[in-house]
Parts: sequence; C-alpha cells; structure tokens
Amino acid sequence: MAATIFIAMIVLLLLGFPMMIPLIVGAFIGFFTMFGGMGQMETMVQQMLAGIRPASLIAVPMFIFAADIMTRGQSAGRLIDLVMAFVGHVRGGLAISTAAACTLFGAVSGSTQATVVAVGSPLRPRMLKAGYKDSFILALIVNASDIAFLIPPSIGMIIYGVVSNTSIAELFIAGIGPGLLILVLFSIYSYIYAVRNNVPTEERATWSERGKALLAALWPMGFPVIIIGGIYGGVFSPTEAAAACVLYALLLEVVVFRSITVGEVYQTAKSTGLITAVVFILVGAGAAFSWVISFAQVPQAILGAIGITEMGAIGVLFVISIAFFVGCMFVDPIVVILVLVPIFAPVVDAVGLDPVLVGVIITLQVAIGSATPPFGCDIFTAIAVFKRPYIEVIRGTPPFILILIGVAVALIFFPQIALFARDLAFR
Repeated sequence: MAATIFIAMIVLLLLGFPMMIPLIVGAFIGFFTMFGGMGQMETMVQQMLAGIRPASLIAVPMFIFAADIMTRGQSAGRLIDLVMAFVGHVRGGLAISTAAACTLFGAVSGSTQATVVAVGSPLRPRMLKAGYKDSFILALIVNASDIAFLIPPSIGMIIYGVVSNTSIAELFIAGIGPGLLILVLFSIYSYIYAVRNNVPTEERATWSERGKALLAALWPMGFPVIIIGGIYGGVFSPTEAAAACVLYALLLEVVVFRSITVGEVYQTAKSTGLITAVVFILVGAGAAFSWVISFAQVPQAILGAIGITEMGAIGVLFVISIAFFVGCMFVDPIVVILVLVPIFAPVVDAVGLDPVLVGVIITLQVAIGSATPPFGCDIFTAIAVFKRPYIEVIRGTPPFILILIGVAVALIFFPQIALFARDLAFR
C-alpha cells in the first residue's frame, strides 16, 4: 500500500498538480485499501476536519491578513528606513540593512514569502545601484527571509505547535535567539563580502535624520511589542495576539498613515482568504494522510529500518534535521511539517527531547529547505517577484546555506541558544 501511495503521489506531482491533490489522493488510496472500498470514506472526511479544528490555527489567517495590510501600506518602508538610517553607512551596510529589515518585517509578518516581497522589492534596486552583484542580492534576500520563519509570529511554528500539541507561545520565544544569531552571522558575511568586492559605503545619516526615521517607525515597531510583549507578559495568547495585530494594522494603515483605502482592505482580505483556503486544505489533507500512514504503521517501519530507535538524542536530532531539510527542498514547508512531525513524534518522546527545541530545529530546517535548490518555495517567489532566471537566483546561495546549516548544528549541541529565552519566560 505504501509503495502504491508513494508512486501515485510522485506521478501527480510530475504531472503538475498542486500539492493538495497528491495528499488527498494518497489519503484516499490509503483509506480505500485499508477498509476495502468506499465504506469508511467518512472517516477520511472526519480526519480532514479534525486537522483544521484546533483553535490555534485561527492565528494563521490573521497573521497573513496583518502582513498583507502592512505590505500594501507604509509599515515595511518605514522599518527599512529606520535600519538604513543607523547602519547604512558602514561597510556592507546596505546588505546588513536588508538582513535586519527582513528580521524586523519577519517580526510583524511571520511569512518568508511576504518578507521577500516587502523587503526585496524596494531594497534590491538600491543594492544594484550601490555595486552589489545581483546573485549576492537575490541570495541575501531569499535566505534572510528565513529569519521570518524563526522570529515570532512564525506561521511554521503555529503549524508545528498544532500538529505536535506544543505550546506556541514557548515556540515563539524560543525562536528569537536563533533568529538573531542568523542576523549577526549574515551581517558579518555581508561586511566581508563588501570589503572583498570593494563595495562603496552609503552616506552617513545625520542624527536628525535618524531621529525622524525612528519617529516614523515607532508605530510599526508596535507589532513586535504586541506579539512578544503581549505573549511574554501573559496579556495575550498567540491567537489573541494575531487578532490584535490585525486591528492594529488596520488602524495604522487606514486611519493613521492613510496609505490604503477601505476598498483596498477588502481586496487584501480577499487575497488572504484565498491563501488561507489553500493552507487549510493542505492542513486537512495532511492530517488525513498522516492518519493513514500512522494507522498502517509506515513510520515504525521506516524508523526501524534506519535504526533511529537505537540512537541517542543527538543522533535523533540529526536524522530529524536531515529529513526536514531534504523534504523542504522538494515540497511545501507546511506539507513537510504535517507529514513528518507525526512520524518522528514517538521517537522524540522516547528519547526525552524537549518538544520546543525540536520545534525550533524543525522550523529552521524548514526555512533552510525553503531557500535551497532545486525546488525551495522562496526561490520561486524570488523568480516571480524579481523576474530573474533560476540559475541567477540560486548562484549566490551556498555561503548563506552553510551559515544556516552551521546555526542548525549549533542548536543541536548548544540548545540553550533557543531555550534560554524560553526558560527565562516560562520556567
């Protein structure tokens, strides 16, 4: 049965069907085979509905909606101007500003693809004019957007938390340390690149200009305060923080900045609804598919074959890291989380690993895979947004991917990079 499902899914993918179709077909084949016909198909529907039932998933469309509003409005531009005012003048400052802007926008959107669009669109022309090679620029934007997957509110962490029944609030706080570490390492590499390629520096902003940039960015900086401060202070749950972000984004862009109209809000909501529908269909189909492979004991057979049950905690983390990294090189991150997390959950429990640490590592590997050839989704987002050929987009990615892999390995051996903030906030 497992072989039949696998072959059917691969054929459908090769024929160009969106990922939701192979997942639904794979689940259908599994139910049909296991229960001898159509008699138990209602169980498949029940499992799909159960997958989208958790209340925590409500946060996903609200964070997407808030990010769409900010992308259409002025928030992203004001955050970029703030970073540029303070670090734009140092060697490699424009590249460092791009990485920092990705981090800041990630702290208000939680989406890697939204970050590619919001930060990359205005900064890429400025970097080209400053003398950076386009291959470096594209690689920086694609990989720095990965920080958005770690800095709260991370949509990937929400999905992982729902699937693994792990505290989303703890996952959010634990992602901050690795995200900031990646920002520092990307900034160091950007500085080295600028020195080696003799990239000229930008003009230093005056303190008056910095003050104006800071004042202009104060309102957008309220988003991480709402999300991190609200959750850390016990004021909001993650879902409530998402609702507060939508309200804040609407007030900011419609009333304060007046950058979008009520009609544009409607169009934004329509776009968010379409994206949410796709995400929730994937979640429902993934839940049914995961039930099928678990009922058929496919995970136990696979994990037993590679001997993971005899490994220690570090060995298990390495296997998990490789599986998620490779998976996201070919398949949508949400699908990989939905399918693989239930497979590894029994092993994680058996070796006594902290599910929050596992969640951060998985989220990081998902982010790396999303920016890694051949089929990382952020690569194709960059191709669509910047209209550049595939080879040019991926040419400069190896140094950034090596940095990200280095951080992932460091997390395995030094888990306090992620857990220190979590323990400080919740222990």
